[in-house]
Amino acid sequence: MTPASTPGVTGAARPMVPASAGSREADAPLHLDEGWVRGPDGVRERSAARVLVLDGAGAVLLVRGHDADEPDRHWWFSVGGGIDPGESSRDAAARELREETGMVVDPVALEGPVLRRSAIFDFAREHCRQHEEFFVLRVADRPTLSSEGWTELEESFVDEVRWLTPDEIEASTDEVFPAALPRIVRALAAGWDGVVEEIGIDTDGGACAAHSES
Repeated sequence: MTPASTPGVTGAARPMVPASAGSREADAPLHLDEGWVRGPDGVRERSAARVLVLDGAGAVLLVRGHDADEPDRHWWFSVGGGIDPGESSRDAAARELREETGMVVDPVALEGPVLRRSAIFDFAREHCRQHEEFFVLRVADRPTLSSEGWTELEESFVDEVRWLTPDEIEASTDEVFPAALPRIVRALAAGWDGVVEEIGIDTDGGACAAHSES
């Protein structure tokens, strides 16, 4: 692992500077990244890869975001994003990890996939369906993080990146995706048994979640 670094961005949290009035971040509507296509039922969908980065104490690295249409609503989700054409889910997971955190890892270092689900959520004024595969990366020490690889969309809705224990996730007043994340993290921290957990259809935040996983 060769972690990159950015001044002010640490392994504990990456607070964002609030958008100022009149800025693109404050006023412009969000749009989905390329890669989302209309399914037969008209719902925007894509395939994605996600990474549960676990430290030696059993904490997981999560991202906290919000929706511009509901700025007071926040949620925690794992590192990850869409799979590019011709890319494997494992390679996509390693790429997303590098882009979102600055951590550079060989894809073969990722365990899994450990979990699959199809997440249903609303974001950027679109109803979305994302077919996700989760991988695990174990780190002994928390590396310095970087936001240099963030996309314009990520810069507009990400509030911070933080290490959280399962207990801290459960104590949070923010929504968490997937909802079963505390249980999943506890189980994986103890070791993976090689069985892929199949969650199936998973509606994030109830019937209409402002959930963004770019």
